Parts: sequence; C-alpha cells; structure tokens
Amino acid sequence: MARAEQQDWGTARIRPGRSIEAGAFVTVEYTYRVGHPIDDSGYLMIVFRSVCDFGAPQFSDPDAPNYCSLGTTGDCRLVPRWDEKGHLRPWSRSLFIRTTGGFLDRGQTISVTFGDRSGGSPGWMVQTFREAAFQFKTLVDPIATHRFKELPSSPEVPIVAGEPDHAVCVAPSRVPVGTAFSTLLRVEDRWGNPTQEPEWIEHGGFDEPGARTVTAVCRRTGLGGVSNPVEAGEPAGRLAPYWADFHGQSEETVGTGTIEDYFRYARDYGRLDICGHQGNDFQVTDEVWDSVIATAARFDEPGRFAAFPGYEWSGNTPLGGDRNVLFGGEGGFISRSCRDLLPGGSSRYPDSPTAEHLFAALRENADSTLPFVFAHVGGRYADISMHDEEIEAAVEVHSAWGTFEWLVDEALDRGYRIGIAANSDGHKCRPGSSYPGAGEFGSLGGLTCVLAERLDRESVYRAVKARRFYATTGNRPLVSLTVRAPDGREALMGEALELTPAAGSASGTAGPAAGSAADSAADTAGTLSLHATVAGTAPLERVEVRNGTGRRVVFRPYTGRQLGRRIKILWSGAEVKGRARIARWDGGLELTGNRIVGVAAVNFWNPLQPVRRLGKTGLTWTSATTGGFTGVIIELEDRVSGELAVRTQQGEIRCPVSDIGLEPRTWEYGGLRKRLDVYRLPEAPHTEPFPVSLALTAGSVPRDSGEGLALTSGTNPIYLCAVQEDGHMAWTSPVYITVP
Repeated sequence: MARAEQQDWGTARIRPGRSIEAGAFVTVEYTYRVGHPIDDSGYLMIVFRSVCDFGAPQFSDPDAPNYCSLGTTGDCRLVPRWDEKGHLRPWSRSLFIRTTGGFLDRGQTISVTFGDRSGGSPGWMVQTFREAAFQFKTLVDPIATHRFKELPSSPEVPIVAGEPDHAVCVAPSRVPVGTAFSTLLRVEDRWGNPTQEPEWIEHGGFDEPGARTVTAVCRRTGLGGVSNPVEAGEPAGRLAPYWADFHGQSEETVGTGTIEDYFRYARDYGRLDICGHQGNDFQVTDEVWDSVIATAARFDEPGRFAAFPGYEWSGNTPLGGDRNVLFGGEGGFISRSCRDLLPGGSSRYPDSPTAEHLFAALRENADSTLPFVFAHVGGRYADISMHDEEIEAAVEVHSAWGTFEWLVDEALDRGYRIGIAANSDGHKCRPGSSYPGAGEFGSLGGLTCVLAERLDRESVYRAVKARRFYATTGNRPLVSLTVRAPDGREALMGEALELTPAAGSASGTAGPAAGSAADSAADTAGTLSLHATVAGTAPLERVEVRNGTGRRVVFRPYTGRQLGRRIKILWSGAEVKGRARIARWDGGLELTGNRIVGVAAVNFWNPLQPVRRLGKTGLTWTSATTGGFTGVIIELEDRVSGELAVRTQQGEIRCPVSDIGLEPRTWEYGGLRKRLDVYRLPEAPHTEPFPVSLALTAGSVPRDSGEGLALTSGTNPIYLCAVQEDGHMAWTSPVYITVP
C-alpha cells in the first residue's frame, strides 16, 4: 500500500453517519467521489479489520441477508469481488470494485448499498461488538497497476451496544468470614456488549465459612444475575485465588480498542485481578512495544490489579508455533519471529527465528525480566517438541479458538512438567468476558485462576512458575486439589512429590524432609491420598481424576439410580490442529415414540443460530466445533420409550431411548477427536460443592475405581477435569508424583 499526499485520490462518505447497533441488520449507503480519473480495469477497494464479524457482502441474491448493490454515475460497468484476505492485516476483509467497459472521470461516483432491502433482504448484519470508530477504509487504484493509494480520510461510524438482555454478576472467589465485599453487576446485550457502566453492589459478608453465591439486581433495568461461588474462609496456606486473562490483543495489532481501553475493561468491567497484553510480534513496532510496557506499568496496582506486558511470538508451526510471552519484571524486551509488518523492517531488538532461539533469548535476562511462556493454539499451533521447562510454564488448553486437550496430552506424553492454563485470545477488547460473536471464534474465551500469596506481579510470577493455577472455559468455579503423602506431607496442584526408591515415603518439593528408614519401610505398601473439591457455576456433571493420558477415575455427584428423563447429546472435536480445524455439525434430531417437553442448549453462543424446535418431537441446529463440544439436553415425556435419531453433517445415528444410561454411547467420526456422545442425566441436577477423595497406590496395581487409582513407575501427572451440565469445564495443573 502506498500513500501520496500531493494527488487528489477522491473522497468517501456514508449514510447514516450516526451510531449503529452491534449485530443489527442495517442499510448503509456508501459513496465514493472520484478524484484522479480511474482507468478501465482500475479499482476501488474498501477494507475492514480482519476481526470484524459482520456478514460477508454478497451481490447475487437480493432477498438473502447481506445483499449489496452497486451504482455509478460514470459510463462503465462495476464488477465486485469479496476477499476475506485481500489486503494487509489487520485490514484483511476486502471489497474490490473493478471498473470495466469504460472509465470514471473526476467528480463521478461509485455507490455501494450495504444491505440493499429493495429485493427483500433483511439488510447487512454489522459486527457484533462495540467499536468507537468502525471504518470503511478506502483505497483506490486509478492507474490500473494494482498499486492502491489510501484516502487521507475514510468514513467511519460508531458501533454501540444493543438493548439490555441479561446481567452478569461477578464476586470475589474468596472473602474472610464476617467481612463485607463488593459484587460487580454488568448488564449486557445479547452479544455480550456492556450496555451501561457496571454497578458495584455492597454485600455485608458471610457469618460462617463455606461456598455460597450472591444474587444482584440492576437498579436501572431490573435484570438480575447470580454470582460465581464465593468461599468464606481464610486462604489455605496463605494462597488466594486470583482470576487472569493473560492473552488478548488491541487495535495496535489485529484487535480493536486501544491498549489503555483493553486494560481498563479488564479491571473495571471484566473484574479481572490479572491481565496480560499479547500483540502478534511481527506487527508490534518498537513504539507499540514501548506503549505496551508503559501502559501495563500505569495500570499495575499491587493489591488491586496486576498488569503484565507481553507479546505473542507468532512463528510458523514448524518454527515453534504460537507462544505467549509475558514479563513479571522490568526491562522486558521483544524478540520477534519475523518483521513482516514492521515499517521498513527496523527494530532495536534482535529476532528469534525459532522457539528455541526465543527460549535462549529469554533465559539471558531471566533474573531481572522474570519471563514466562505459554504454548498457545491460535491460527497457528505450538510445536511443543520445542520446550524449555525453565521458561515455558504452561500449555493453553482453551481459548476463543476452541478447546485443545490434545496439546495437554502431547506435553504430558513427552514427560514435560507443565501447568494447564486458559485465556481468551480476545480481539474485541473485552478481556474477562470475551464472547465469540458471529465470526470464526467458536468459544467463550477462557480464564486462568492463579493461586498466589498476594496480588502483585512478583507473587503471580512465582505462582505461575510453581504451576499453581487451573484453567476454565470462561466461568469462575472454585477448584482445589491436594495430594497427601504417607508421611503427612502435601502437594498442591502444580507441585511435585517423589517417592524414595527404598519405599513409598515422599521427598521433594512439597514439604519437610523424608521420614526415617523405618517409616519408609512402613510406607512401601501404603497409599497417597487425593483430596479435591469443586464448587461450580452451574450443576456439576462429573469430575475426572486423570493420570496423564492413561488411567482415569470418574466421579459423579449422582448414581445410576438417580437418572431421569433428561438426555444429553454432545458433538465435539475438530478436523485438524491448524486453521482449518472447524468441524461442521449442522443437523438435528427426531424422537419417535416419545415427546420432548424441555430443551436446553449447550455452548450455543451465536444468538442468531439457536436450537430450534420442530414440533414436539424434533430439533434442528446450525453448529460447528473447534475442539470443544456443543450439544443439547432434552427432557422427555417418558423416561424409556421410543427411539432417538440424530443426523449431522458428520453422520447419522439411531439409539433406543431405553439403551441410554449413565455411561456415554459414543460414535467416532475421525478427524481430531470428532465424536458424538449420548447419555442420561439425573432427574435433579447437583448444585452443591462436590468433594472428591481417592487413594493413589504405588507398588501395586489396583483396579481403577472410585476407591483407588494406580500409580505407575516414573512420573505420574495427576490432575482433575471437571465438567458442568452447561458445558463449562475446568482443568487443574497436575501434581507430579514420581514412583521409582
């Protein structure tokens, strides 16, 4: 793209110029007035940010959504072409309008009606998120050389929130008994945009220890919300839970909003305790990097908010793939995978062409800059054959891109000691509440709960290095995990226990010195004990205790005798690890010999694509997965009668209702863990905190059950995966138990 200030390249305007509601179907009249004459085969190009999730303009079907029409006052024809990646990022989404059969002279016009309703179209669906200045960036190629000149000024319009739709209540996860605290109430439109300033509602505190929720109602709209669970009690072992979104971008790279907007939203709307900023390295200039550091420092406030500077090292997968780099100390530097979008390719910092080079560069100044890295799956995915245990603290199991348990499995299979994190990778300037909208992001952005001594950068850094954190799909459950050795020592999530060669006594990082030889001998046939508690944000379905990618034990807060008339149908997985991962599951279900009396959607985030009823026996849906799962819960009129048929683009299954029980019936569809599961839920959902206790036995191999799980020789990564009925999940970092 070239810009020349001396020549008149024309002007552009739009109507209406007033604000437009996010996600609305509208008509926008765009007019370009020619400056320099446009030759036959010359172009007008209108480009939009790649993150924009508006409907793709189409010019062939006048009664369909997003129909657009063209007009001109010149003696020529206009040929449109829409290209999702037609221009330099972040302005990738491109409308090319080619002049043919004539030319355009000065003062003549090209008009585009985005959302032409004259043929029956409902209009053009605009992006689903707020933006102060949504721009129709305009470029022109009047000489027909395919060298586009950008107009000095392009038309823009504010995108604002729609009508209040629901309220979100966010409370601190732990408060002392008898101490008042504040709850944030955020009112959102149907796409997750805040419709007003958050309300802070005072709560008098809890008189007794335990986990409870808070209900708050908005004074202005009357909308209410129930909070995440709040534990009243003193921090166990001086550690407190702090909520983090370490990963998102702003408009300086490929996202929207400024760096300042980004951190302010995280603190004041998302009610995060911890936030990091992550621009793609090849687009972060030295000036932007300086701004990231300065803005994070300005927002960093020990005891209230920990703001971390960082960047997304964005090498191609064979070079290492996406890595999130963050700094807990001063003097952090950027070492890029390449300089493709740096003006002139200049920087005062040396590059790191592979992940191994990156790790080496970070190690050089680790004592002062306190770097840490997460392996990430975005458009690219991390190649974790390259790994540095001193620098890379975690793999990211979930983000707005989807759910990636395969990355956790790969790390554990390689014998790495890593934590399990989740972040948003949000591009809409909403860290802490990163909804996917209507674009290629298919999931709610994730969150990481860090168990730290204090809320400041250094304490959070120490907790991350110790792997004391757990990942969620964006909700805020309370999850604890402790493993107790036979000699009484304990290890929290992320920590390690090593059993001595002579016996089963523990020695290592999680407690005092090992016991005597006699004690060790007594422990040879003993067991370690696992203790965990999950207090969810919705009814809990199950908790899995996993030993790496091998053995696992499943706990449910109900038994087969408590199963009822509710049936859950889930589809999940992806096509591949990379950008083409989207698996389509469009389809529906039909029930014969029975009726559906209730339906609940699971992980349907697009309000324009809900689950639809077909009478009393059928459903239909439009759905895709990117590694995680989507589905429905249907309540039947009769518990056992009839047959269920499910058809999707992946295949069709039939199953007698009477055959559906506690354990899932599963159909595999290849790809990357593509599958469909059908199973039965209890009549009454479980809403109370759920405790789990399990014996971990070394030296013998018991039958894995709710009473015990076998430890094998070598390192055993023992961690939890919790699943709620509403589709939210949580994963703890493993406790690493080494058996000689």
